Amino acid sequence: MTRVNLLLLAALLASCLYLVKTAYESRRLFHALDRARVEQAKLDTEFKRLDAERQAQATHLRVEKVAREKLRMRTATPAVTQYVSDEAVAPARGASAP
Repeated sequence: MTRVNLLLLAALLASCLYLVKTAYESRRLFHALDRARVEQAKLDTEFKRLDAERQAQATHLRVEKVAREKLRMRTATPAVTQYVSDEAVAPARGASAP
């Protein structure tokens, strides 16, 4: 009978240790999940801020202003447009016209 009791005591101790290990692992995983959710919320907020900033930077007026000031671009007008004609193509087109 003592052997059975010792065997049951050993099984009980093993079961208790396994229960403690499982509870610890569960708390550790829950804490990691909570940290991941907090990080997700921070990243989502940062994404929304950056997206709003990108949209503000990409407005038509701002792009045009940067093009004029920094790149010194100007609107194409007939006065500043230069047309280039290819001499080899021009006679061929003229010859096929009636």
